[in-house]
Amino acid sequence: MKAEIKPRIDFEGRTKLEEVIPLSTPYLVFLDPSDICNAKCSWCPTGSGEAKKYRKPQLMDFDLYKKIIDDLCTMPESIKTLRLYMMGEPLLNPRFIDMVRYAKSTERFGQVDTTTNGKLLGFNMNWDLTTSGLDKIFISVPHDYKDWYAVNVSQLYAMQAGGKLKIYVKIIGDHLSDKAKDKFMEDFGNIADRIFVEYLSPCWPGFDVQGVNKEKGIYGQPIKPVNICPYIFYSLSINSDGTVSLCYLDWRHDMIIGDLKEESFKDIWNGTLLRNIRMDHLRGYRMKVTSNCANCGQLSCGAADVIDPSKVKL
Repeated sequence: MKAEIKPRIDFEGRTKLEEVIPLSTPYLVFLDPSDICNAKCSWCPTGSGEAKKYRKPQLMDFDLYKKIIDDLCTMPESIKTLRLYMMGEPLLNPRFIDMVRYAKSTERFGQVDTTTNGKLLGFNMNWDLTTSGLDKIFISVPHDYKDWYAVNVSQLYAMQAGGKLKIYVKIIGDHLSDKAKDKFMEDFGNIADRIFVEYLSPCWPGFDVQGVNKEKGIYGQPIKPVNICPYIFYSLSINSDGTVSLCYLDWRHDMIIGDLKEESFKDIWNGTLLRNIRMDHLRGYRMKVTSNCANCGQLSCGAADVIDPSKVKL
């Protein structure tokens, strides 16, 4: 097997947040090209249709996108990761490749990556992805995938051979037999740079994920209580309409802390609202900040950084 069997997130070699915050520039920015999806995953607010009750599904306008990228480029330092993905299938945006190219042309992002369900992969899309400058692509394979999935990923892998694009493939393994997991490894293990079987977790605040396990986290790690959210200290999330959410799990868009059609990203990042939320977390008030923060399962099931012991003062 050519691929590393490792989670999509790197647990080793991470910067200790308690030693570097407050940050003048976030390490990670989520930017949503599309909160529309072509999959029907029951464990996802978008795929299940539940999100439509709270927000209007849409594609990000390309002019708005360029305005936002230009704005991000005014931050004091380069942003380590621009993640062109959040609530839907990013490849549904017809300007997605242009989005990647525009961001890469600025040379102000350490890497640009995305996550896709892989349904739109094919020769033309694969070629565009490998020539766009995209640094990483995370392919979330459905549990009932057909053989053509592996064919398309194999073609993508062949096209990027010797190139910069890294391919990570994952699958939700909660309801897969050992035989099915072995088949997944055999099908994709030699056509990816990294491969992993993940687990369902109750990460979406206020959304009931059916059949979730309660014994291990997303990456099979032990579930541990976490009080202080690390994400708010190093990342922010930009929705498809240009509004800014405190958290990338804000699927109902009820944690809006700014609007990039009217404000600068720098002002939002350094603003009083975000600072006060961070201080509330440091004081141990996470359960009282918002209902989303109180009901978040991501911290115990998937967060790679824990700053609870430090009680850092900003």
